[in-house]
Amino acid sequence: MSRIAPRIHTNPADIAELEALLPQLKGQTQVEVTLKDGRRLLGTVAVQPTVQQYRNAEENEGSNGQLRLDDLDAPVQQHVLWLDEISTVRQLPPVE
Repeated sequence: MSRIAPRIHTNPADIAELEALLPQLKGQTQVEVTLKDGRRLLGTVAVQPTVQQYRNAEENEGSNGQLRLDDLDAPVQQHVLWLDEISTVRQLPPVE
């Protein structure tokens, strides 16, 4: 993954918000992710994301993270999302 992020965060409260998403995004969990722009995606978390250090276009350093979500309806389609784009996460019930 790239070490350049569109947005970085240095405020401890913003970083804590990113970190609060991590327990909800465990690997192989099926979730509904609602993004801050209103889009909703259903998918399987490929690998649990982590909050890492990135640089922005101005070379400032801060935190963000990426989530790889395999689309629930078309698993070959992958969505790569920045953690700060996520508004809410809802775990889906297991498929029987």
